[in-house]
Amino acid sequence: MQQHPSPLVGRHGEVEDVAEALRTTGDTGGRTAGAEARTLLVTGGAGTGKTAVVEQARQMVVQEGGRVLRFGWEPGEVPAGGTAALTDAVCGVLAKVHDGRLPARIAAVRRVQARAGGPGGEVALLSTLGEVLADAAREVPFALILDNTERMPARTASALGLLLRTFRPAGVPVVMAGRPMSPGHVTAAQLPAAADRVLELPPLSTAEVGELVVRRLGRSVEPDLVTAVLASLGPLAGSPAAVLSVLASLEERGGLLELDGQVCLTVPEGGLRLRADAAELGRLCWPDASPDAGTFAAAAVLAGLVERAEVRLEDLHRAQSPDGPLEAVGRTVDRLVADRVVTVGQDGRIAFAVPALAAALRTLPARAEIRSLHAAITRLVTDRLGATAAGTRRPRLAGHVAAAGAMLDDSLAVPLLLAAAGSSVRFNQAWAVRSYHSVLRHLPPHDPRTPGVLHESAGLSLGHSDHSGVLALAEPLLACLDVPHGGDRAEREEREDLGDRGDRGGLEWVTRACALSALHEHRSPYDDGADPRYRAALQRVPSAEVLAMLGGRYGIGPSTPTASRPGSGGQEPGSGTGPGSGSNSGSGPVPSSAEVRLLAAAVGAGAEFERARQGMPEDALGEAALDRLRNAAAYGDLAGALEAVLGEQRYVAAGESTAVRYHSMVRDYLTGDWDSALSCARRIETRGRSGGEAGVGQPARALAAEIQLMRGELGRAREWLDLIPDSVCHPLVARARLGVRYWSGQADEASADEALEAARHDVRRARESGLLAGLDRVLLRMLSITVRGDSPEATRRTLEELEALYEETASPMTYEAVLVARGMVHGDADSALAAYRLVRRRVDLPLSVDCCQCLTEVGDDPRSWLDEAMRSGHVLGMGRPVRSLLGAAARRRNVSIPRRRAARAGLTDREVRLIGMVSDGSTNRQIAARLACSEKTVEQRLSRLFQRTGCRSRVELAAAWLDGSLARQGLVPGP
Repeated sequence: MQQHPSPLVGRHGEVEDVAEALRTTGDTGGRTAGAEARTLLVTGGAGTGKTAVVEQARQMVVQEGGRVLRFGWEPGEVPAGGTAALTDAVCGVLAKVHDGRLPARIAAVRRVQARAGGPGGEVALLSTLGEVLADAAREVPFALILDNTERMPARTASALGLLLRTFRPAGVPVVMAGRPMSPGHVTAAQLPAAADRVLELPPLSTAEVGELVVRRLGRSVEPDLVTAVLASLGPLAGSPAAVLSVLASLEERGGLLELDGQVCLTVPEGGLRLRADAAELGRLCWPDASPDAGTFAAAAVLAGLVERAEVRLEDLHRAQSPDGPLEAVGRTVDRLVADRVVTVGQDGRIAFAVPALAAALRTLPARAEIRSLHAAITRLVTDRLGATAAGTRRPRLAGHVAAAGAMLDDSLAVPLLLAAAGSSVRFNQAWAVRSYHSVLRHLPPHDPRTPGVLHESAGLSLGHSDHSGVLALAEPLLACLDVPHGGDRAEREEREDLGDRGDRGGLEWVTRACALSALHEHRSPYDDGADPRYRAALQRVPSAEVLAMLGGRYGIGPSTPTASRPGSGGQEPGSGTGPGSGSNSGSGPVPSSAEVRLLAAAVGAGAEFERARQGMPEDALGEAALDRLRNAAAYGDLAGALEAVLGEQRYVAAGESTAVRYHSMVRDYLTGDWDSALSCARRIETRGRSGGEAGVGQPARALAAEIQLMRGELGRAREWLDLIPDSVCHPLVARARLGVRYWSGQADEASADEALEAARHDVRRARESGLLAGLDRVLLRMLSITVRGDSPEATRRTLEELEALYEETASPMTYEAVLVARGMVHGDADSALAAYRLVRRRVDLPLSVDCCQCLTEVGDDPRSWLDEAMRSGHVLGMGRPVRSLLGAAARRRNVSIPRRRAARAGLTDREVRLIGMVSDGSTNRQIAARLACSEKTVEQRLSRLFQRTGCRSRVELAAAWLDGSLARQGLVPGP
């Protein structure tokens, strides 16, 4: 909708303004006849695109036939250069005007320059310079551009400012570009005063930054990537150069991955950095002047200091020796604060204004030994207060102790860290956990304090869902399990007979906590490449090993029936769930043995589930909680299952573990927010590849493949399935594989038979592994294929298997599938209607579409059921697989598919947002990036919008939006 759109993001108006200024030459050839030449100053912060705007405008004017010359000057000129340097620059401009009068003009300038040493000579020279430029412009009209004015020497800038204010060359427009200067700078005073207009480039908005990222990468991007880039840049978030620098750094490090049609981030969000180029960092992050080598090196040291510990001004200024390394860093901080590179909070805490700068500086070699500085900061306090008092009164010193490592003696580090942990546990549990982790690096395994530190650290980490923090205890835990604790052997046996397991019981609880955290991060000790030490630690605690093997029942690691493992049939001693507990009361976030058996049994047969339920305390769980448990088990949703069993009081649902993310994905899938569900799947996948403690989630991959299959994106569905090893036999995987195999073969008879046979093989494997929850959906999909393929024998066989599965599991979800199957096979409208009501109550929008499709074929009012199926399908964005089934059902009942909803139903918020982006001139690629979907999905949504609004093109849709036609139709609220 724009005649000359600029390739620069968010700078179209500014480019037009600069181009218009460059066009106002003395003889414009009719373009802007009569316009007066102007002087324009383009200004903005570092990296805002001043040079790019001026260059784009220059190209536009040159393409139109205009002539634009660059005004060059020597950045390294000495201050005495002043007018002489300006004269040389003007002569350089004149040399580019080829009209035959160059020698005369140069001779006139040099004559006046030779007499410039006398009174009034400099003024005469500036007057001559203006006259010769105006004379040249009358013969060959041209414009001048001058870039990087902030680097211009003071005397040259003063002379140029006087020339432009007093002796302005007629017919010569001048465009200057430079960043704002600090008050008192000569350039800051002279050049803006000489400009007719100052054009300030604002920072890019969040949406414009997203568009810039999309253009730079050439593909749609995951919204989290844009969010992470913005967060890493702080005040530079709107700087195009800074954004591009971060993206270049990510590409150099291999930190980007294209997944599911979106470019995703595979490095931790806090690890984004600018390119580690000293010149680029100085240009972007030092507003007024580039730092010298000493300042740059000291900034790198400071970046290393603040990475590991909280540093305050008092730490640096308390040094005894004025020439010591801490005092040197302190003086550097003063300069960096003045340069606005470093900030100091009200409490004196030092931080870098741009986190990506600090991350880039840490990649550069530091001159000083950073660990020794951490040790020096610690000793400055401990020498005055002592180790214990220092840790109690200043718990933040724990970070310095951890960073100093072996440079501090254990006799100083251990009491300080223990005191810091005890002091900070009341107001900052994360500090306490870090202190406990640090003290474990100083305490030997046989120290009597080690089990208690492990116990407290694990309990605090679980309390705020820091599962990575719990997993970090695996190595010291293993070493501690190999060492006897709590007296000699006879004394320990006597205490165990009395039911007091002491330190050993605490270590077993920590081991079970590690197993639970590993499950939360979708990591299995039985996966290929798993740390063998972790597996060895689990083998020492049978109850922890049984808990770890629970993952196989929920798609985490290989599936092995839990009942076959040691200790699974009874209550293990010392398997309590609360810190220090030796009972099975289940008072903490770690499930008891009975609860573990119930969690495992939810995946299997009904008899097994009933036995596990009877093993629970009376009235421990209600029917609603048991139903939620079995529903979660069908999707491999471990977090949902734990939440159902442990309850709100014990289960901590906060945090960003893989299991919690997958729980959100399942919820979004069932409620129909499939865009968010796919975004969760991408986050889980990239988090598992970022080198942290997170593992990949096979159920998440399978559910993402299922969503893309239902949307008709078979290629992306196959990409998700290709990530799943063939050995995985979870029902979710089998269901997605069946759909992709069937629809990839265009639903012909041969491909259907092959897909069904492969699905039966997957069902057998799942049964052998004890994975029955979720098989009902596989069998229901098989049944729908056999019904469409007119295979009575295969239909009968599949229905019998589905009914047998219900008799075996007696789960609510399997009952729903049986009711739908009876409606499909026997035309039983009552069963299909009962299934629909159950599904709506449970909230499962995808299955409700299947119910509506079945009721379209067998119900009394096919039109209403088809309408509802189409409405739900529209919300989900369902593609060819679903639309073809609904179309076949409509044809069999002789009803037409509704092409659009009634106007009075109104547009959804998502549709209104889409129309707004179309009206703003956004392309499909830009819209896809903002909505985190594919361009094909955008096209589909636009097609539906055209049908609903009666518009035939994007232009008509935008016009109807802007002139209020859509509001008058009742589709959107009026102004």
